[in-house]
Amino acid sequence: MFKKILIANRGEIALRIQRACREMGIKSVVVYSEADREAKYVKLADEAVCIGPAASALSYLNMPAIISTAEVTDAEAVHPGYGFLSENADFAERVEKSGFVFIGPSPESIRTMGDKVAAKQAMIKAGVPCVPGSEGALPDDPKEIIRIARAIGYPVIIKAAGGGGGRGMRVVHTEAALIHAVQTTRTEAGAAFGNPQVYMEKFLENPRHIEIQIMADTFRNAVWLGERDCSMQRRHQKIIEEAPAPGIARRVIEKIGERCAAACKKMGYRGAGTFEFLYENGEFFFIEMNTRVQVEHPVTELVTGIDIVQMQIRVAAGEKLPFTQRQIAMRGHAIECRINAEDAFKLTPSPGRITLWHAPGGPGVRVDSHVYTNYFVPPNYDSMIGKIICHGDTREQALARMRTALSETVVEGIQTNIPLHRELMVDAKFIEGGTSIHYLEGWLGQHRR
Repeated sequence: MFKKILIANRGEIALRIQRACREMGIKSVVVYSEADREAKYVKLADEAVCIGPAASALSYLNMPAIISTAEVTDAEAVHPGYGFLSENADFAERVEKSGFVFIGPSPESIRTMGDKVAAKQAMIKAGVPCVPGSEGALPDDPKEIIRIARAIGYPVIIKAAGGGGGRGMRVVHTEAALIHAVQTTRTEAGAAFGNPQVYMEKFLENPRHIEIQIMADTFRNAVWLGERDCSMQRRHQKIIEEAPAPGIARRVIEKIGERCAAACKKMGYRGAGTFEFLYENGEFFFIEMNTRVQVEHPVTELVTGIDIVQMQIRVAAGEKLPFTQRQIAMRGHAIECRINAEDAFKLTPSPGRITLWHAPGGPGVRVDSHVYTNYFVPPNYDSMIGKIICHGDTREQALARMRTALSETVVEGIQTNIPLHRELMVDAKFIEGGTSIHYLEGWLGQHRR
């Protein structure tokens, strides 16, 4: 087992990894930007090294600074968390070439799954169902593009091969708008991701967003740890996640979970990963794979009892998975609310000093957050300041616990989206379960303040 791990991230995930290390008796080194000097995980770290100014490009995305910090602190491995460099194959490669262990998949796996066209082709080969679409990247010939769209059927969505996080997508409803949409998306994709390739898929009108969590070791053992429903989202950004997904038959979930685990074995995948699907009319369609730990991993941890972050570390250290698929049991229901520093209904960012922070507690309540009273939320990064996760024997109990937890939570000095969560927890459609990915956008449209 590693003696020391460098955490190449910030915010609540840096604290989450730090806690996992501490429990395992591993020393942790955190890197931080000048804007994060006062963060909780910096104060709690065995070692903390400032690697640059507030701008991500000069700190958390600065590969040489991170690797040289690992060298001078004698760290043995690097945990990238999520976001930033977590799915950057070049970073994983540089970490390994510098003599450290990258706590994640191989650079080859990251590269394949990071290119949405290559990922889709890999999944088709592995027998994982995909959204009907172009075989690969769209050709240059406009006539051929029109032919592909007609074969798929309108509406279609044009997506950047190197895209992610909801960027580089355009929905097309008519043939007249098609070629212009393809050209515009290509230009944007080249500028944003350094890869102008785009592909086309059938645009599903009212799907749910369901994902399968997997874990694989270096001995070609792979298991799936249940599913999560992440349909409550706005502009492709998730706000509420839950496990298991309400209203989907277990046999249907099991079939797709087994295919995901088999696909991991086939491609020699290692570590944690998430297969993301759109689910409509009883069918699953693969959209992408995230080759890292997810923001919403706690809901899976609460229903399976498996510590995903510790498991990432164990697998990276060369250990075998300590369980088989048969030994994984789902218990109860868990719901996560992402707490963001933003106006609850306009959703505009609200950085600044937190003058009072009071977190909830009680049975089945977990709070993952790096903030505290008098902490300054910097304007430079993602607005998420924490997550409240509630577990119960049933979905009803998890919802009741979440309502109580949200009513107890106090954040003063900045605005947060807690009022939005409080309203959604009593929304009839959400309580019923099974809302589509478009539900929250429509709900916000009706509840503008």
